Amino acid sequence: MTNAGDGLNVENADWRFRGEVVKQFDNHILKSVPLYKEGHSLIVQLGDFFIKDDSVCYDLGCSTGEIPLALAQRNRHRESARFIGIDNESDMIEEAERKLAAKGISSAVFQFEDILQYDFSLSDLISAYYTIQFVRPSVRQQLIDKVYKSLNWGGAFIMFEKVRGPDARFQDILTALYNDYKIEQGYTAEEVVGKSRSLKGVLEPFSTQGNLEMLRRAGFNDIVQIMRFVCFEGYLAIK
Repeated sequence: MTNAGDGLNVENADWRFRGEVVKQFDNHILKSVPLYKEGHSLIVQLGDFFIKDDSVCYDLGCSTGEIPLALAQRNRHRESARFIGIDNESDMIEEAERKLAAKGISSAVFQFEDILQYDFSLSDLISAYYTIQFVRPSVRQQLIDKVYKSLNWGGAFIMFEKVRGPDARFQDILTALYNDYKIEQGYTAEEVVGKSRSLKGVLEPFSTQGNLEMLRRAGFNDIVQIMRFVCFEGYLAIK
């Protein structure tokens, strides 16, 4: 057992989004991922270009539900639009539903499901905010293929991911910069190493090129990078 910061005790190669992680998730992730709130805001703003009165919108790996709730709040005038958050951790869904009840938003719903097995309806917007990197590489392409098929023509997939460098030198630079960032947020060197050890074999980022090729294989031709900070990137792909 090792300390990953924010009172989180984790095992080697066994990071899980449940239990104590859920209680500390919003605070921990805000400190751990650069421009985390700004990325949320960008997704909500981009929704203006794709969400219609009868749209179905999905957030994959919704965690505590911040993105579906924010989209639903911004589009509260669209009474028939639906905002669906999906996560395979029941503790996360419970926390999202607690927030939903507190806000009293009727157009959002949270579902405890495996996104690899989920039967998507036709949709206009799908977001995946640092989610795909936790999907096994062997089945990742299958998921992106499902996303593409789910979207209506002109619909959008917004994907944020941590990325690996294109070669060893760049990877060393990105890792060092990110470690410095976490220490600047108040984490100790021991906590940084503890978190990294817990993510072994759990978090498997692709490179920028790997992500772009995966999107193109699914059928996306119109892709633009919408955010980047060191090893964190956001993409907008339109069907």
